[in-house]
Amino acid sequence: MADYKEIVSKYKDVPGGIIESYHALQREFNYIPEDAIDAAAQIFDIPKAKAYGVATFYSYFQVGKRGKYIIRICESAPCHIAGAAQVVAALEKELGIKMGETTADGLFTLEFTECVGQCQATPVITINSKPYGDLTPEKVNTILAEYK
Repeated sequence: MADYKEIVSKYKDVPGGIIESYHALQREFNYIPEDAIDAAAQIFDIPKAKAYGVATFYSYFQVGKRGKYIIRICESAPCHIAGAAQVVAALEKELGIKMGETTADGLFTLEFTECVGQCQATPVITINSKPYGDLTPEKVNTILAEYK
């Protein structure tokens, strides 16, 4: 827990510091570890429930372990119409997991997201915020190979 306390403590006197500390934790670990929420509650002198509530309120934050590479697929109407479901099926087949899961090796997590602002190139996925547009199921293997 020492690493968590060190990261969180940097934001103790910053307005909105708990949110800033959660951003820092997520940058470091790709998620917010449960023990880090306990550390934040202690450091900001708030109940654990409130610290947990902040961590789970914002959709950007993810509590609990995730993969090194977060693959998000847009589920907005333009992507859906353009064939997002077929891309999801290809991702799930290639990685051997379902949406919301992480591969056993800890490399990949699949998540849905709302619009990523790339509607000119639907369907779209992002991998750690890097967009890949105009996807087809056939392009999935090539893209994933960059990260394996």
